[in-house]
Amino acid sequence: MYDQFYGLQGRPFQLTPDPHFYFESTTHRKALSYLGYGLAQGEGFIVITGDIGAGKTTLVGHLMSTIDPARLTATKIVSTQVEGDDMLRLAAQSFGLATDGVAKAQILRQIEAYLQGQARAGRRSLLIVDEAQNLPVSAIEELRMLSNFQLGGQSLLQIFLLGQPEFRDLVRSPELEQLRQRVIATHHLDPMLPEEVEPYISHRLTLVGWTGNPYFTDDALDAIYAATGGVPRRINALVSRVLLLGALEQLTEIDGQAVQAVIEDMGVDEDVSAEPIAPSVLDTAGETAPEPIAPAEPAAAAPAPQAVAWQAPAQPDLVSPAVHEEIEALRAEIAALRAMQNHASYAAPTVDPEALKGCFALIEERLSGLEFRVEEQDAALRRVLTLLVDWVERDERAADPERNAA
Repeated sequence: MYDQFYGLQGRPFQLTPDPHFYFESTTHRKALSYLGYGLAQGEGFIVITGDIGAGKTTLVGHLMSTIDPARLTATKIVSTQVEGDDMLRLAAQSFGLATDGVAKAQILRQIEAYLQGQARAGRRSLLIVDEAQNLPVSAIEELRMLSNFQLGGQSLLQIFLLGQPEFRDLVRSPELEQLRQRVIATHHLDPMLPEEVEPYISHRLTLVGWTGNPYFTDDALDAIYAATGGVPRRINALVSRVLLLGALEQLTEIDGQAVQAVIEDMGVDEDVSAEPIAPSVLDTAGETAPEPIAPAEPAAAAPAPQAVAWQAPAQPDLVSPAVHEEIEALRAEIAALRAMQNHASYAAPTVDPEALKGCFALIEERLSGLEFRVEEQDAALRRVLTLLVDWVERDERAADPERNAA
């Protein structure tokens, strides 16, 4: 509704992750640097944590959009509370392998053969596991075992683990010591800074044709940050409702009063920013700047991809711990750029019309598959409702003779 009133070409504040709306905040830029560095290594585990709605899935989706699918095969599973054997089957199914009635040993052989086939075809393999905080130790250990597969001394599978903050505590548990030794990069996504809220909102609106109507006042932006703590998904939920109110009231300017009215209607408490989470030993180890990778010879060097944009920091006046942290992050970004230069064949720095056609075909194929699943679920729901109705009517018919006899 509000998109029509404000002349927008879509709804920019949907709650579902969409890499198209990726916004590079300070914390997301750092995370992208670590992901780029880790991806260039082609082995080990990369751990990204963050609160619910911090943008973990969108971040990885954006990174994947910069990768040449002819060079990297990426699959994703959203984990549930499954044990080790079930996780193994989920991983195999994500690779398109049949697992029904197949023994565990055979599944492992199938996965290894699949990964070897990808490597011989010149493609690396990446497995992305979302909601990893739900996994028991046995499932995480199965993932670690998968990372053992090698061909010619090269690792065949790299794994991204995305989870909520509690996943950091799980990874640093004594049971996962061997996994922790294979984590080559880690980053915790913090909420956005107060000054990033306005660029974030403007960025998403601009992508759907926003021309300045409605205008958000400074007190409106302050109220939005106070109520959301800078968490992207919370901002999306609140701003979507604010725009709906604006459309109903035909507002061309969104002020703090309008935002406050929506906050009260939603029952959102102001100043909900999460308390700082104590840094874990995993963060200390993983966010140490990686060793720089020697650049390729000038004749073979390729331009660095735009996905990891380095920005020179201002010279600090005082050397504080926060400054040291920023310096380490920037060093990681530089190392990521150099690594991506040496592995530029894994990224597509220019827009290829044929590649775009292939992307569109893949999107259409996925859309068709989703529509088919929706139809299947709808049919299944109708079958269940029919069974319930028959069951109720049968009970009523059985109860009538008893009532008549009474």
